[in-house]
Amino acid sequence: MPRPVSQGKAPGVADAAPANWVDRFAPAWLAPYLRLARADRPVGFFLLALPCFWSVGLAGRSIGAPYPDPWLLLLFAVGAIAMRAAGCTYNDIVDRDIDAKVARTRSRPLPSGQVMLTSAVIFMLALCLVGLLVLLSLNRFAVLLGLGVVPIVALYPFVKRISHWPQAVLGLAFNWGALMGWAAVLARLDLAAFVLYAGAIAWTIGYDTIYAHQDREDDELIGMKSTALRFGRATKTWLSLFYGLAWLALVAAGLLAGAGGVFVAGMGVALAQLAWQVATLDIDDADNCLVRFRSNRDFGLLIFVAIALDMALASLA
Repeated sequence: MPRPVSQGKAPGVADAAPANWVDRFAPAWLAPYLRLARADRPVGFFLLALPCFWSVGLAGRSIGAPYPDPWLLLLFAVGAIAMRAAGCTYNDIVDRDIDAKVARTRSRPLPSGQVMLTSAVIFMLALCLVGLLVLLSLNRFAVLLGLGVVPIVALYPFVKRISHWPQAVLGLAFNWGALMGWAAVLARLDLAAFVLYAGAIAWTIGYDTIYAHQDREDDELIGMKSTALRFGRATKTWLSLFYGLAWLALVAAGLLAGAGGVFVAGMGVALAQLAWQVATLDIDDADNCLVRFRSNRDFGLLIFVAIALDMALASLA
C-alpha cells in the first residue's frame, strides 16, 4: 500500500523510514531535493562523518588533548552533510536509468521525474561548493589530501557494472575522513591514521554488503554486481571476516594513538554490536537487512564515545 502524503507533495522514497521529517514537514517544492540528498535517510551522514570524528579524536589523543577539537568536529559535520548529499546526487545522476529498473530505487527523485537532470546537476554543484569551502578552512596538507578522494568518488558508481566489489571502492571513498581528521589536527599522516582507514574500509564492505542484499535479485536481473551477489549464502562468513578485520584494525589504531583501557573496553561493547548484526542477519528479509545496516550508526557512535571518554579520563589522570 502506498504511503499517505500531504496534498500536493510527491510520494516519499520506498526505503525511507515512514513518517520521516522530509515527508512530514518539508515544503512540496523542496522535498524532492532533500530526498535526492538523502536527508530523509540520515544514517549515511553518520557513516560518512564518524570516521572523521574518530580520526580527529585519535589524533588529539596522540598529542594528549583532553577532548576532540570541537571546531574540527563542526567543520567535518557540515562537510559530511554537504558531500554526502553531493555524492548521492552524483550517484543518482549516473544511475538514473538503472534506478528506474529496481523496485527499491525507482521512486527516487530522478527516475520518478520529481527532479529534472539539469536541476540535479546544479544542486550537486552547489553542494560541492559548500564542501569546498569547508575543505579550504583546513590546513594546506589537509586541503591537498582532500582533493585526492575526487577520482575515487567519480569512479564509484561505475564499478558495479564491471566488478563484484563496488563496496570496496565505496569504502575507499566514504572513509577518506579517517585520513582527513588526522591531517586536520596534525598536518601529517601517521601509521595510526592508515590503520584506522583500513579498518573503516573493511567495516564499510561489511555494512554495505548487508545493504546490497536488499537489491540482490534486481541487480542480478539487470546485470549489476555487488559483494552481496559475490558472497551469496556465505555472507555471514564473509561478514565475520570483514567485521573482524575492521574491529582489530580500529583497536590497533587506537593503541597506536596512545588510547588506553577505557577505549579498549568501549571497543568490546562495539564488538558485541557487530556480532549481533551477523548473528541476527537474514539476507532474504529486506527489512531485516535495512535495520542491521542502519545499526552501524550505533557502532560508529560507540567508538567515538569510547575515544572521547578515554581522552577525558586520561587528561584527569
